[in-house]
Amino acid sequence: MKAKYINPYTDFGFKKLFGEEASKDLLMNFLNQLLPAKDKIIHLTFKKPEQLGSIDNERKAIFDIFCENDKGDQFIVEMQKAKFKFFKNRAVFYTTFPIRKQAEKGDWDFKMNPVYCVALLDFEFDDNREQKSHLPHMQLKDQYCQTFYDKLTYIFIEMPRFTKKEEDLENHFDKWLYFLKHLESFESIPGILKEDVFLKGFEIAEIANFDEKELAEYEESLKYYRDLKGVIDTSFEEGEKLGYDKGEKVGYEKGEKVGVDKGKNEKAREMAKAMKIKGYHIEEISELTKIPKEEIEKL
Repeated sequence: MKAKYINPYTDFGFKKLFGEEASKDLLMNFLNQLLPAKDKIIHLTFKKPEQLGSIDNERKAIFDIFCENDKGDQFIVEMQKAKFKFFKNRAVFYTTFPIRKQAEKGDWDFKMNPVYCVALLDFEFDDNREQKSHLPHMQLKDQYCQTFYDKLTYIFIEMPRFTKKEEDLENHFDKWLYFLKHLESFESIPGILKEDVFLKGFEIAEIANFDEKELAEYEESLKYYRDLKGVIDTSFEEGEKLGYDKGEKVGYEKGEKVGVDKGKNEKAREMAKAMKIKGYHIEEISELTKIPKEEIEKL
């Protein structure tokens, strides 16, 4: 049976729910669950997602969603579908763009507004962390664990770690994660989600409401997501055949290579091309697909 609602892990689905003017109130409601009371968002403006470097040959960044509130606080909001080696590096690199954009010409006292990087992850990015929370919240701290700089915050939401059932939901943020994690599988709206913000989310996410162009874009986005997940799943399966434990880093890396080598080259190339168009760095694409960087540059 075909799904009634979109998959929010797809590029199209994520931006449909959070990245359009018509759904801006959903994004504000979601982000406000993550922020301290003093930083609650009252007004939000979408900004250009493509960020160019300071010089012509410098790397650029393409955010899923980039926005700013009425106080000038800036938010990078991302849906990250696959684990790769330098994920933390990428997150830090991306936050340099909104930081540098705040530099003023002439005399400037270096006063800056906060920058938040919020990423929903379809994987567990740090398997060795003692605290198995689904919501790591990070700032720059000193050797005494005191916050050194409170205007740069990384919030990584690891969706696989969120395992609560409907009867276990404790607060509004729990409801948001439950909504996002199970949206594609819902056949009807659960009673606990019959609040205005979620009812609007269900209306936006209902595939039957899409026009022909939107439906085509969603199907293409869903195909890309499934291809990516297929490569990752094959990596684990092949890794297990070779005697690696599922989830172990060595199984992930070795298995991924074997999986791509055994009949996944064409799919991997298609995925690499799509990732390149979306703005992923060559190193990231190569890390995920095991295609040489020189070959990716020619795609």
